[in-house]
Amino acid sequence: MPWLLLFIAVALFMVALNATSMAIVILCVLASLGLSVFAIMGLLAQRVGNSARSETMLIDPMELRRLRELAEAKRAQTAGSSDATLFVPVMGAFAADSTSKPIWTDSSGAGPSFDGGGSAAGDGGGSSGGGD
Repeated sequence: MPWLLLFIAVALFMVALNATSMAIVILCVLASLGLSVFAIMGLLAQRVGNSARSETMLIDPMELRRLRELAEAKRAQTAGSSDATLFVPVMGAFAADSTSKPIWTDSSGAGPSFDGGGSAAGDGGGSSGGGD
């Protein structure tokens, strides 16, 4: 239908170009302009209608909530299985001896020691410590 309106608008414009009366020219140009606007709006409406989603494809809110719960459960299961495989063996090595301290702290537990022993403050204490 919009193409028919465009065809009629072009025909009216041709009539306006060949008319001798000023009233007929103005009337044909205005009609051509109006039909062109209606035809273009019709073409745009068809294009939007063709690209819009169908209402039958919309998901029910209950179904959407069920799908979210399934995805969340799957994500939790995947995260749980990766946590178990990555961190349990590492934590199991430290869990055997609860009195052991990490290697990077000194005997007082003050923090990291970069001089091969001693305290983090560098006061010379510790096994290799010293200094003159």
